[in-house]
Amino acid sequence: MLDDKDAHGVDWIFIYILTRLESEEHVKIIREDGVSEDDHPVGRAMPAEGHSGHFGGLMLAALGVVFGDIGTSPLYAIRECFHGEYGIAVEPQNILGVLSLMFWALLLIVTLKYLTFVLRADNQGEGGVIALSALVKSGAGRARRSRRALVLVGLFAACLLYGDGMITPAISVLSAVEGIRIITPLFTPYVVPLTASILIGLFLLQRHGTARVGRLFGPIILIWFCVLALLGVMEIARCPQVLEALLPWYGAKFLFINKLHGFIVLGAVFLVVTGAEALYADMGHFGRRPIQLTWFFLVFPALMLNYFGQGALLMTQPEQTHHPFYAMVPHWAMVPMVILSTLATIIASQAVITGAFSLTRQAIQLGYLPRMKIVHTSVGQIGQVYLAPVNWLLMVCTLGLVVGFQTSSKLAAAYGVAVTSTMLITTTLFYMVARDCWGWSRLKVMALTGLFFAVDLPFFFANISKIFHGAWFPLVIGAVFFALMLTWKQGRRILASKMTELTPSLESFQQELENSPPQRVRGRAIYLTGKPGQVPAALLQNLKHNRILHDEVAFLHIIIENVPRVPNLQKVETEKLGRGIFRITAHYGFMEEPQVAKILSLLPGDVKQFSQEDTSFVLGRERLTMGDEPAMSRWRARLFGFMSRNATDPAAFFDLPPERIIEIGVQLSL
Repeated sequence: MLDDKDAHGVDWIFIYILTRLESEEHVKIIREDGVSEDDHPVGRAMPAEGHSGHFGGLMLAALGVVFGDIGTSPLYAIRECFHGEYGIAVEPQNILGVLSLMFWALLLIVTLKYLTFVLRADNQGEGGVIALSALVKSGAGRARRSRRALVLVGLFAACLLYGDGMITPAISVLSAVEGIRIITPLFTPYVVPLTASILIGLFLLQRHGTARVGRLFGPIILIWFCVLALLGVMEIARCPQVLEALLPWYGAKFLFINKLHGFIVLGAVFLVVTGAEALYADMGHFGRRPIQLTWFFLVFPALMLNYFGQGALLMTQPEQTHHPFYAMVPHWAMVPMVILSTLATIIASQAVITGAFSLTRQAIQLGYLPRMKIVHTSVGQIGQVYLAPVNWLLMVCTLGLVVGFQTSSKLAAAYGVAVTSTMLITTTLFYMVARDCWGWSRLKVMALTGLFFAVDLPFFFANISKIFHGAWFPLVIGAVFFALMLTWKQGRRILASKMTELTPSLESFQQELENSPPQRVRGRAIYLTGKPGQVPAALLQNLKHNRILHDEVAFLHIIIENVPRVPNLQKVETEKLGRGIFRITAHYGFMEEPQVAKILSLLPGDVKQFSQEDTSFVLGRERLTMGDEPAMSRWRARLFGFMSRNATDPAAFFDLPPERIIEIGVQLSL
């Protein structure tokens, strides 16, 4: 048992962390419409005084979206340590050692690393590895090539999350449905079909949005965490000696005695922190403080009570390693518990799927993926989007994992490598942000990130042992998406370079207009252009074949900045170039979607005549051919051509009126 001195030591850890949180500076952000960001679930810092009800609502909503993944880990984490591929003997010292490792993993990785420090690295309120990479890219004090390499590393970490997004729904729902086997073994043949049916229904519902159903997420997960805590307390009361595992030397002793076997078990221990990246990625939706307080006052205590409760159960009933979570549930409550577990895992899966949609949208905005049709499924929540290709890909791969692995225990053997890799990359990027953006001293940053690496690296190497047990799958998925993104980015760069060679600069074009003016026709036209200083190829083709030019012409160039959002007052810049020609430059953040109608509505009075109703929009339609010596390898050139042909039409992507569009073909060679 813990004596008073040890208990006070643990208390001081929490007091220190809470003091750190209270001492952080919080800025009250004001939106463009004059309303405090504290009144909205997006881009918010601390809520203003007098908004305690709304603050409580944010905490409840964060439960369903942010903590669903990490909150369903009790279904399988303890089991995998003692009953999985590398399960260790169910002995009191091993049980205490595993519980100690779990407690300190959650304390150091989630509480200290993510909630205390990493969440401070926000990009105008937005979090996640993409936002962190954008901060690194904009940082000073480091060579441009070095920053570009770090951004690519961050991009690879983002790609790994696609693999995580496929495994999480499969293992979560499968582990919950497996509870029906405990009700009666007769249900065993129906576990996989029932899991597949639930997942198919989940993916089919995505196109309808989750805004209405999402209101139920928070209350259901609140009930889930309360039940987790209650079950744990009941078992701890029967065997209170498990609380000794709060002391760190039980974990150290476990690793020392069990040597290689104990080190490999770290791969199963790591399952308790899967989902920690969601705390950072979803910061933009709920704010830093609601996430932090929800973790401290509900999620962390409930998780630890349940883990220690499962440990207490195994102390007295070591034969229950096949499913210690359900073994804590009274027989009369098994059916409602299986239903509640299934609902909780569906909610956790929904959060991961939505995260994959948001990640894809950011990659499109940053130019790493071709345009796709983005459907907004909620008028009140930014980030509630649906992308059909991503949805169907996730569904096929998730179902393939369920059918291929059959049990959640086998899936757990494939889980963790992608997440540990992402966490290592997050630590690396955090180091760069702290040094280059915050100006922290090298000693201070190295001491802090050295601690993070000391925790992350053992978990990473322990999970590497899972490579041949299915962990290769998320790595392959991440590598495929990484190759797609780099191919698209390089292909667009090559085409932009070739377009520059084919088109004159604005200065030379204006000189040519003065020397040989074309016939002008009444009307207005807007040409979309990839570079602000170059003349659009579609305009040159129009002059070449039709020999006419509208009275008023605007070149529209859209720039995606390394920030989540750009205020409306800073979004649009205009410039008169003379002879009825204007240049319009629109600035958007990577969390926004450029819409020409909104750009036109923000134009100042002197160019207000360009309205969507009476302006022609001229688009260049690229026709790609393979050159004798393509600028990239042939397989990548073919891949780029395939992606280009299947990209969403720019008219639909920018929401242009079909009746006002003119398309002119331009042939380019890769």
